[in-house]
Amino acid sequence: MIQETTTKKKYPLLKDSISYIYIEHAVIEQDAFSIAKVTEEGRTPIPIAGITCLLLGPGTTITHAAMRSIADCGCTVIWCGDKMRKFYAYGEGDTKSGKNILHQANLLCDEYTHLQVVKKMYLLRFPGILQKDYSLEQLRGLEGVRVRQSYKTSSKLYGVPWSGRNSRMKDIEEGDSINRALTLSSDLLYGICHSAIVSLGYSPALGFIHTGNARSFVFDVADFYKVDIAIPAAFEAVANTNWDLDSTVRRCCRKRFVEKQFLKRIANDIETVFDVETQKSLVEEGLWNDGDIIAYGHNYGGKT
Repeated sequence: MIQETTTKKKYPLLKDSISYIYIEHAVIEQDAFSIAKVTEEGRTPIPIAGITCLLLGPGTTITHAAMRSIADCGCTVIWCGDKMRKFYAYGEGDTKSGKNILHQANLLCDEYTHLQVVKKMYLLRFPGILQKDYSLEQLRGLEGVRVRQSYKTSSKLYGVPWSGRNSRMKDIEEGDSINRALTLSSDLLYGICHSAIVSLGYSPALGFIHTGNARSFVFDVADFYKVDIAIPAAFEAVANTNWDLDSTVRRCCRKRFVEKQFLKRIANDIETVFDVETQKSLVEEGLWNDGDIIAYGHNYGGKT
């Protein structure tokens, strides 16, 4: 469950949550302190307090009372296209502190700390490698080899032919089955990472390796898990589906989210790569005062 606590936690408790639920062609209503999905087949209660991200597809209507219950539980809501193929809009989680996003911005804007974070992001994927032994260019090359090897290994494991990645299709239906599945699994991974990043109080836009996109940091974080989750899930889905590839991809991804303890890892992994010493960090709550932070809630106009 994503929640603020009275203890000194640095981030909401994602680790006990279900990763996501996708709903389309239904009415979402309040159900006691939770919500329910209503369709022609009947009414299905949804334990929203234990869900990280609720994805609403086409044909979905949601009541104001249901949205209030969702917000109270700290679940992020994402409005998306058919079968989660497009991202339209999202509602923020319940983290109110600006501490994490200020720390993120400080690390990004300093050239030295920016480089240290980038190297840590690559080294997170290669635990046995020491940072001092490799340049940034070498680490980038190692990552490229790692991803290519993952395609080959998954192709061999699941018996799915592989001729190369085509991620720039104008229409997802133009690609072969495996490229479609890879696009779907990657989009799903991006959506969950986006939800977690917002819930943890960071900015999706302030990326370190990727830059210039409103989801740059989402792409940075998703790359931690693409080889473990998105790529093998796509190949497994193609090998085991007869008719509905989209649904099979979602099930395979969800299985790996659980197996890889994704929601337990993401907060710790972000904290690990951001564990970089800075000369000065403006992370206190208050009023900015020419480089210092002073208390708010005080009238600085003098006595009347």
